[in-house]
Amino acid sequence: MAVQTDDQTILQKYPASIEASANIEIRAQVAGILERIYIDEGSKVKAGQLLFKINDHPYQEQLNQAKANLSSAQADLQNAELEVEKKTRLVDNKIVTEYQLKAAFAARDAAKARVGQAESAVESAKINVNYTSIRATSDGYIGRLEKKQGSLITMADPQPLTVLSDVGKLHVYFSLGENDFIAFKNATPGNTLQEKLKNLPPVSLLLSDENVYEHQGQIDMVDGQFDKNTAAITLRATFDNPQGILRSGNTGRIVLQKEYSEAVLIPQLATREVQDKVFVFTVGPDNKVTQQSVEILAKSGENYLVESGIRAGDRIVYKGIDLLQDGQQITPQPLAKDSIH
Repeated sequence: MAVQTDDQTILQKYPASIEASANIEIRAQVAGILERIYIDEGSKVKAGQLLFKINDHPYQEQLNQAKANLSSAQADLQNAELEVEKKTRLVDNKIVTEYQLKAAFAARDAAKARVGQAESAVESAKINVNYTSIRATSDGYIGRLEKKQGSLITMADPQPLTVLSDVGKLHVYFSLGENDFIAFKNATPGNTLQEKLKNLPPVSLLLSDENVYEHQGQIDMVDGQFDKNTAAITLRATFDNPQGILRSGNTGRIVLQKEYSEAVLIPQLATREVQDKVFVFTVGPDNKVTQQSVEILAKSGENYLVESGIRAGDRIVYKGIDLLQDGQQITPQPLAKDSIH
């Protein structure tokens, strides 16, 4: 058969890991007994929804004490201001000295400062009371519940109460080898990497059950460096996940389309592999065959796309190559292109 060329679209698949756009650790900001758990593992929650309740009695008492201290400080300030008024009149009448008036002003300023401290203590106590109600910071899904009702929890606990996954959008990470990444960049229009990212077509996600995910994604991030151990660079594609079908931790494969114009095609049946090298038998003008090594660019169905080794128009043996020897003369039988399977 004569080697043909054709335009080809190749689907390249790369293993991918799926992560939520945000995995938020839900932690206690005050210590206490976990009084109530309002959600279950896997629950879908809305931003602001109440998740956990810590016993707030100690913090309510602290708030009450802070309010009482504030009332006392305000009363002390009122007395200090009355003392300033009294000393001012006495100084005007030359009954007491200026020094005593200045002392009254200093006492009033100190009382004002104590009121400020007491007000701050009240606000701090209110914050602690609010911290006993632990709420969702965003929409998402609840992970494992690490604590049970009645447990003592602290801010220093190594494990969070749970992890909230925001899966409205998913980040899908995959890696390209150095050669694939260079070819990927060269095939995409744009002067800078950011321009190239904007010009990239949407990509597909092949799920673990070999079904294609219903929404397409967009590559929007390239890592800053290659991994020195794997010689690969990580890319990220973002997919919408409005129904929450996928979750953080799923796996799949990113499918990239690559276009080849006038690619040299040969059937895989016309090749054989020897020590990781691919060979074909070319047919010379005298009908003698020569074993020729070829460099494979990609696979397309049952065909190879050839980078080097043969050219369009070269004749190769399609069937019976296992019986051939280098230099053997054959009687070629022409083969129509549409008869190649």
